Amino acid sequence: MRPQATPITHIDDERFRVTEWRFAPGAETGWHRHGHDYVIVPLTDGVLGLEESGGVVRNAPLTQHVPYSRREGVEHNVVNGGAGPLSFLEVEVVDDALTRARLATLERFADAWNAHDLETLMDCMAEDCAFNASAGPEAEGRRHFGRAAVRAAFAAVFATWPDATWRDPAHSVAGDVGLSRWRFTGTDASGRRTEVDGCDILTFEGEHIVLKDSYRKARG
Repeated sequence: MRPQATPITHIDDERFRVTEWRFAPGAETGWHRHGHDYVIVPLTDGVLGLEESGGVVRNAPLTQHVPYSRREGVEHNVVNGGAGPLSFLEVEVVDDALTRARLATLERFADAWNAHDLETLMDCMAEDCAFNASAGPEAEGRRHFGRAAVRAAFAAVFATWPDATWRDPAHSVAGDVGLSRWRFTGTDASGRRTEVDGCDILTFEGEHIVLKDSYRKARG
């Protein structure tokens, strides 16, 4: 049995996980799959023995302070293949996973608007959520705070525009902020047809939307 390498976690937050790995001679991490893109920063010179699928075994030299990067999905067992102790920092970009989850929320949110699915819309919103409409008496538009008020405001959009659609949505996420762009089309109760471009700036709390801030072009 090989000795186990020792992991020491220095940072673990929504954006990064930084782990220092310390290996006695012959120590191993055990088989694992990397769930995130990562960077290795060697703290010592040394040799890694990499055991990979299919029985492949190879050595990789480490040079102190010379980093390298790998993509998510790497699967292997890492062994200290040298005669002395070695250590390195593993910096994982965990924000990528959260960004993907937030993009999935935006896609689900857009689908729910086009389906006029109020339940799914509210499932995408955080408990303490808010909605700033594209028009209203304040500089921010008409503001709605709390789940009951936001739900009522969303329902009013469907009541005002019973055939509303948000075509060709496109989404992006940077940190805690998402952007969704779309072309709104709809007919109101008077028969007036509207077709305008618009966007939502969405603030996230975890994977849920805590603020939907809406903007639409005004035609005239």
